[in-house]
Amino acid sequence: MSIPALPYGRTTAGEPVQLFRLANANGMEVEIINYGASITTIRVPDRDGNIADVTLGYDTLPEWERGACFFGAVVGRFGNRIANGRFSLDGREYQVPINNGEHSLHGGPEGFHRKVWAAEVLGDNALRLTLVSPDGEQGYPGTLIAEVTYTLGAENELAIDYRLTTDAPTIANLTNHTYFNLTGDDGATILGHKLRLAAERYTLTDAGLIPTGELPLVAGTPMDFRHATPIGARINEAFPALVSAGGYDHNYVLDGEGYRLVGEVYEPIHGRVMEVFTTEPGVQFYSGNFLRDEPGKGGAVYPYRGGLCLETQHFPDSPNQPHFPSTVLRPGETFTSKTAYRFSTR
Repeated sequence: MSIPALPYGRTTAGEPVQLFRLANANGMEVEIINYGASITTIRVPDRDGNIADVTLGYDTLPEWERGACFFGAVVGRFGNRIANGRFSLDGREYQVPINNGEHSLHGGPEGFHRKVWAAEVLGDNALRLTLVSPDGEQGYPGTLIAEVTYTLGAENELAIDYRLTTDAPTIANLTNHTYFNLTGDDGATILGHKLRLAAERYTLTDAGLIPTGELPLVAGTPMDFRHATPIGARINEAFPALVSAGGYDHNYVLDGEGYRLVGEVYEPIHGRVMEVFTTEPGVQFYSGNFLRDEPGKGGAVYPYRGGLCLETQHFPDSPNQPHFPSTVLRPGETFTSKTAYRFSTR
């Protein structure tokens, strides 16, 4: 059975938006809208077989348009932060929008999360979304063609494949900004979730959450998730990195290379497990520090630290940090990346 495409309304600019529902034989369902290439719903069973939605989001398109939390969206052209919204490429200076204090965040206020993507159903379990970002959009050079393919597998794995090309030198760093809460309870926090990350280092940031360039070891600090640890166990410690970010909002330098398992989240009350696989060098672990009674689906009000993000990515402010993995993309090159979230129970 092919993926159904359901009308989801029109944007304030009059563009039609559709919702696509992927499902497998295990009862897992994923819903995606082509506004922001956004994941709106992921329904998975707990250890007793009870199925619940484990993502944060909204019910209607106007709410997605107004929302400021980037729920479920693909963010770009450059996910995460660029210091002062400025970077140099091939000797030329570029200025992109400032929308996060003094800095640029997630491509700017009209980034990829605000765009209607072209949608193409690929068989029974895959959806390709394509966006053409013209030269100069939000200040970025080059026309970038971005393709994001969502595939739901038989093993309760949602894979996200990225493919980027450009007609002129540019920078690009796409990621997915889904907020997860494996309790399936809209009023619960994620502080009891146990997190494990295969990362010996993280990118140290200043008060504006811009990397200093240092990559300190996590060992002996509350940044250490190499062994499964409740997120809330050390989140309020007087550790400088936690104090400046208001909790966890840091890029972790992932161990290894290639497509590999890099993390796991376990929610012990209901038994849901989410494993994270990626080809990316980093992951931004965000503990929902800026969620403050955000209205959501079905009349829900999402509490402070009511969701967590694991945004696989290249490092923040990479264009201004020459020793970080490069985010430069040139004509004739194709950037590809893969991330997957696999759900199970324990």
